[in-house]
Amino acid sequence: QVQLVESGGGLVQAGESLRLSCAASGRAISIYAMGWFRQAPGKEREFVAAINWSGGRRNYADSVKGRFTISRDKAKNIVYLQMNSLKPEDTAVYYCAAGWESATIVPQDWGQGTQVTVSS
Repeated sequence: QVQLVESGGGLVQAGESLRLSCAASGRAISIYAMGWFRQAPGKEREFVAAINWSGGRRNYADSVKGRFTISRDKAKNIVYLQMNSLKPEDTAVYYCAAGWESATIVPQDWGQGTQVTVSS
């Protein structure tokens, strides 16, 4: 099992930036793909971004392409989500996930989530 702890959420205005972090620990974390999902009130959890175990392949939801960047520091077991040009519709609880590589990611373990609120 993998333990995931997110941080970096907060309240920002539209157009500003935030960087989320996900600290991972546990068994063989380096072989997992990592990803970010989000869930807005009244909506289903949706995929945001994923990065494979080596960091050489990244995938993004169309809604965040060109604005968000996922990266991972394998030495520190931390995954980042740099979010630029934030919009009110980006408001959600953001969850870090560890799982198997696919077209996006097949999550196996989840973090507790961090709130991101973007005001207009």
